[in-house]
Amino acid sequence: MEKEFFLKSLKDKTVAFLGLGVSNLPLVHFFAKYGVKILACDKHEKDFFSDQFIEELKTEGAALRLGENYLKDLNADIVFRTPGMPFFSNELNKIKKSGVVITSEMEVFFDLCPCKILAVTGSDGKTTTTTIISEMLKAAGKTVHLGGNIGKPLLSIVNKIKPQDIAVVELSSFQLISMRKSPDVAVITNIEANHLDVHKDMDEYINAKKNIILHQNAFSKAVLNFDNKLTRKLSELVRGQKLFFSRKERCKNGAFLDGNDIYFSKNKEILKIMSVKDIHLKGKHNLENYLAAVSSLYEIVNIEAMQKVAKEFEGVEHRSEFIRKINGVKYYNDSIASSPTRTIKGTLSIFPDKIILIAGGYDKKIPFDKLGEVIPQKVKVLILMGQTAENIKSAVKCSSEYSKNNPRIIKVKDMEKALSVAKSVAKSGDIVSLSPASASFDLYKDFVQRGEHFKKIVKNL
Repeated sequence: MEKEFFLKSLKDKTVAFLGLGVSNLPLVHFFAKYGVKILACDKHEKDFFSDQFIEELKTEGAALRLGENYLKDLNADIVFRTPGMPFFSNELNKIKKSGVVITSEMEVFFDLCPCKILAVTGSDGKTTTTTIISEMLKAAGKTVHLGGNIGKPLLSIVNKIKPQDIAVVELSSFQLISMRKSPDVAVITNIEANHLDVHKDMDEYINAKKNIILHQNAFSKAVLNFDNKLTRKLSELVRGQKLFFSRKERCKNGAFLDGNDIYFSKNKEILKIMSVKDIHLKGKHNLENYLAAVSSLYEIVNIEAMQKVAKEFEGVEHRSEFIRKINGVKYYNDSIASSPTRTIKGTLSIFPDKIILIAGGYDKKIPFDKLGEVIPQKVKVLILMGQTAENIKSAVKCSSEYSKNNPRIIKVKDMEKALSVAKSVAKSGDIVSLSPASASFDLYKDFVQRGEHFKKIVKNL
């Protein structure tokens, strides 16, 4: 799509933004420059937002539709939905039937972006893998624009992006479900049961993930996790170059782990990339993140840049993040772990000795059977809170690995009590980690707010 023609064609059209998260404000500023009539819509009432936020919207001439009936009789030419709004919701279906165009920031960005796009999706590890890839590209001297599910809304800066740059985006299933364009390089870290509280079933979730490779052409590249059955099965859909990564098998084309070293294989040529001991981030999940990054960037980034990032990159906040040591006890924040597989591959794979684990939260309708098998092997005290507390407790007690007080299970009402209990049972040399294996929405706005609250309490212990 010709960028300037498209943007100028929007003059005097009414564009509605559904959901007024902070990320939408740059888009409002961007579209206002092109004479667009802006409709700012959100289910929250006006007093939910800061005065400054409302004032900025009004400065751009935005009309506000707030509160319970914000979608009723919506009169707009184009609607930008927030990723958090289910694509097949009754409200959106009604709007579609009225002839209104429904799109999203990422859909339009993919149409207008002048440079190559490298995108990452998956049930676990998306953000860390995306960040590692962007850091490696920057270390190799590339100009990188980071966005999607993290970073800033890239559509708002599309005019500043040059053809030789690279856009690196993280894409959730909620973003992918409506996309009909795929990136130049697509990475799928894994696919496990997730977000089944929003998607109608597992098939809808998988079909959303497929869109990252489904619309690629013969000159594109797809990087898939060989060790994950659901991801490996998607290789049948790949039209372009197909690469794998594996922690367990030697890949013919792609990155793999052999002993304590990471190698890349292509056309029977095998090259050592780095040693595991050189990677600053610990845990099996981070090995997989680096394997995915290596497969996606081989031939784009030199080995020295990859090694530099491995040695220096300290990780993304709320991901196995060390907070402090108190009386010989170390506290870690892994609030990002909003699914059982993330807790298993993350926190429960890092530490050699049994830990004190704080888990539980909002129920995404995901089974905890696998987590129940692992916890008795890795946890000595399990502190549970939130909606999923009873489900996790039941999964642990039904596990073949469980025996009385292995682990000791304690249920609490909130984070303050969880850390109070953790402090009382911990001894010098112990590890206390928040790794909920659940979403945050029962008590918090998101995993970031949950992690910040955890950190604040720990710092005040």
